[in-house]
Amino acid sequence: MMTRTASAHWSGALSDGSGAISTETGTLDETPYSFDTRFKGEGTGTNPEELLGASHAACFTMQLSHMLAEAGHPPAKAETTAQVHLQQVEGGFEIPSIHLVLTADVPGMSDDEFQQIATTAKETCPLSKVLRAADITLEATLSS
Repeated sequence: MMTRTASAHWSGALSDGSGAISTETGTLDETPYSFDTRFKGEGTGTNPEELLGASHAACFTMQLSHMLAEAGHPPAKAETTAQVHLQQVEGGFEIPSIHLVLTADVPGMSDDEFQQIATTAKETCPLSKVLRAADITLEATLSS
């Protein structure tokens, strides 16, 4: 089993406090996050939903690329955007859905086969599996 680690710290109350996030690789090193970056889309730094979206897009795109190569059609290029939807509900906030938007250049592949593989990749990437509490949707476009 592999273990990957990241850490976060926070000081102060939610609305006026601040924190920082770091990863074991050092890619994120005391990267700031705050109420404003999370709930207002303002300020310098990141937020948990943005990081979740980046992670999910990366995981899905890697799974897709692996599956396409296994089918004999490695992608020339695959790009995914993850739209993580955060909404206020009684008692707090929740993430009801994540929408993946994929565009891929896959020479020699039919759209039907591409759609089938993309859907399977969405369902089987490790982050999709752990995020099943959210409705995960996919919009896949074959550009070649």
